[in-house]
Amino acid sequence: MYIESPDNSVLQEDLERAVKEGFPTDKLKNAKVLVTGATGLLGSQVVKYLLCLDRIKKLGITVIISVRNKEKAKKVFPYLGENPSLVLLEGDINDEIHYEGEVDYIVHGASPTSSKYFVTSPVETIRTAMDGTTNILSFAEKKKIKGMVYLSSLEVYGTPAEEAGLISEKDYGYIDPLSVRSSYSEGKRMVECLCVSYAEEYGVPVKIARLSQSFGAGVEYNDGRVFAEFARCAIEKKNIVLHTEGKTVRSYCYTMDAVTALVAILLDGAIGEAYNVTNMRTAISIYDMAGLVCNIFPDSGISVEKDLPEDISSFGYNPEMVIRLDSSKLEKLGWRATVGLEEMYQRLVDSMILSKDAV
Repeated sequence: MYIESPDNSVLQEDLERAVKEGFPTDKLKNAKVLVTGATGLLGSQVVKYLLCLDRIKKLGITVIISVRNKEKAKKVFPYLGENPSLVLLEGDINDEIHYEGEVDYIVHGASPTSSKYFVTSPVETIRTAMDGTTNILSFAEKKKIKGMVYLSSLEVYGTPAEEAGLISEKDYGYIDPLSVRSSYSEGKRMVECLCVSYAEEYGVPVKIARLSQSFGAGVEYNDGRVFAEFARCAIEKKNIVLHTEGKTVRSYCYTMDAVTALVAILLDGAIGEAYNVTNMRTAISIYDMAGLVCNIFPDSGISVEKDLPEDISSFGYNPEMVIRLDSSKLEKLGWRATVGLEEMYQRLVDSMILSKDAV
């Protein structure tokens, strides 16, 4: 038998805890599940969760991973080619998808995630969103699947009004369509519409997960996102340097909580509907989160500094905003967030140290 995360004991503990806590997954018995973006943070953890579920509960699940880079896939899944429950589908989702076997469910997570990429490659960001998802939805229609979940983002809400309060799935703010940074958020909005259009016109049973920023065990050491930068500063005992005032407030979600949310939406969510995925108890500003990291790891001896450039547009940062997602709709499916912000950082740092040592 193959354990799912042999190089990261923190993530392995997460996987086994999530499986053993008894999330209802009987619908996955003998299921064939296609995961796109399978080497990304959440995509890879969905794959490992399904494999762990199969190993512990003996459900007969087959996971088909859609990847562009076979060598990267081998690094993420070192048992690839040996574990019969894991099948490789090599190719780019921007091209037509060819797979002769059966597929019951699809988790569609293939997407750029770097803010800098959104501003340096906005055309490619939009094309991957639209062309790639069109190919996946057409494939889903052809295979007559039982369910699909599309990984969207809190960025579809744009910049909410200051008095907005908790943001439900029916609330929307302002997005500037003439900003190249909007290539990601506008792309996500359009793909959501594409999903519900395929559901209405062709009967594709697709659901939408609007993810808050998710982090925890399994994040690569050199990840460029702000939460990873803060964790690296704690590990390397370097002060946290902010390039903005850090006033943006968001809520967050632990990686494995996000994974179980995706499975809940996939199996039990309503077709053509969206669900916010977040831990409502984690809302915090960037500046306060930097201070929190300093307090969680006092032995690092670090503090928060500000270095505000004259032009921050090249960084690809979102406009300053306060956005607190409401996950009540998701919780009605029986899902609950289990890990708070301090534990998220503790497990993130423990996991990043392991990934650094493995390099």
